[in-house]
Amino acid sequence: MKKIISVLTIVILLAGSLAQSLMAQSIQNDQQREEWIYNKQIGQRAPAPYPPLREADVMWAKKVWRLIDLREKVNQPLYYPTRPKGDWYSLIDVILNTIKSGENVYAYDADEGDDMTVQITQAEINKKFGAGVDSVWVPDLDGSGNGVWEISENEVRSDEVKQYIVQEVWYFDSKLSSLQVRLLGICPIRISVNNETNALEKRKLFWIKYDPFRRAFANFGAFNRFNDAKRISYDDMFLQRRFNGYILAESNVYDNRSIKDYEIGRNALLESERIKKVIFDFEQDLWEY
Repeated sequence: MKKIISVLTIVILLAGSLAQSLMAQSIQNDQQREEWIYNKQIGQRAPAPYPPLREADVMWAKKVWRLIDLREKVNQPLYYPTRPKGDWYSLIDVILNTIKSGENVYAYDADEGDDMTVQITQAEINKKFGAGVDSVWVPDLDGSGNGVWEISENEVRSDEVKQYIVQEVWYFDSKLSSLQVRLLGICPIRISVNNETNALEKRKLFWIKYDPFRRAFANFGAFNRFNDAKRISYDDMFLQRRFNGYILAESNVYDNRSIKDYEIGRNALLESERIKKVIFDFEQDLWEY
């Protein structure tokens, strides 16, 4: 009898401890959420499934690299907020937090190419952001040329990511009789000021494969200018093509060279539009009117 009472006591204590833990987690989640008139179901959405696709159904395909500039008004929902506000995060913050979670998602070194084969660590990502301990020479104001070295600790500034490069494949699905597109990867680009030269510097940070991040993208919403109650998830932003960008390169025999390698200025923009028109015209040429 005493053993039964002891076991029941232990079970009750464990149940109470678990209930307190769940309550504390619920309170913490409520504190992190943006104040609203009802409880938002954050973190419970699943990404929309792709339509079934077989190799035999793909009769034509073209891989392109596209630049998305977040300074364009139509792309600003991918940039803001510059700091998290409740359950509202910018796209780069969602990416960085997902990488830190370690949930079978990885980042790949952009300096090794666009193939997304060489993984990089969190420390290497922070270094590309310019984060870490640094020393800065501060001269005296009297013009004597003397000064002191001051140690400063730099943090990751996600607001410096102002461009993205996306890899995407346009293909004609003969089963659906339509032109479709799938995203393969995303590369954030950091634009920062060099403290020594005061010049702007652009640097590719890393590549991520799109599909492993879809669940995270589906559970965080971008700002909807027209309806606060219906935020659009980042996954929907990409699937519904709610962004603007121009083509940097297409797959080609010259080691997938970029347009800037053979055209400059206005001619580069015209070449980008030419590639875009070739993709559009392929579908149109299959039909008779």
